[in-house]
Amino acid sequence: MDELFDLYQEIILDHNKRPRNFHALETATHRAEGNNPLCGDQLQVFLELQDNRIRNVSFWGEGCAISKASASLMTMAVKGKPVDEVEQILGEVLSMLTGSPDTPVALDEFGDIASLSGVRQFPVRIKCATLAWHALDAAMDGKKAVSTE
Repeated sequence: MDELFDLYQEIILDHNKRPRNFHALETATHRAEGNNPLCGDQLQVFLELQDNRIRNVSFWGEGCAISKASASLMTMAVKGKPVDEVEQILGEVLSMLTGSPDTPVALDEFGDIASLSGVRQFPVRIKCATLAWHALDAAMDGKKAVSTE
């Protein structure tokens, strides 16, 4: 179990230090801001939607290691996918992140996103991990902003 925890920690630190898709997307057709006032996280999620598919996605902003890593992992998970598949992924990830700490996480289902499951043991950190996902949902729905408060 300690080896798995170490691997998860390594994934989060890597995505925090070298976030993927970390830039404003000039071709964005949809965007939303996410704000977590408790932690000070502020992210913008940019989507380029075309033919009911997320052709491109990025994020920009400031936040703790968990929020930045989660946003980075989120962009990798949804890029190039049809919107209906992204909605399914979104629901599954949010359920995983807000579920009971005792519920096992299917590594084959979540891949590196499973590294965020440790936040379930720290309820105040759940909002950090879910912020980018809520902003993604808001952007897909055409909303401009979302807050975890």
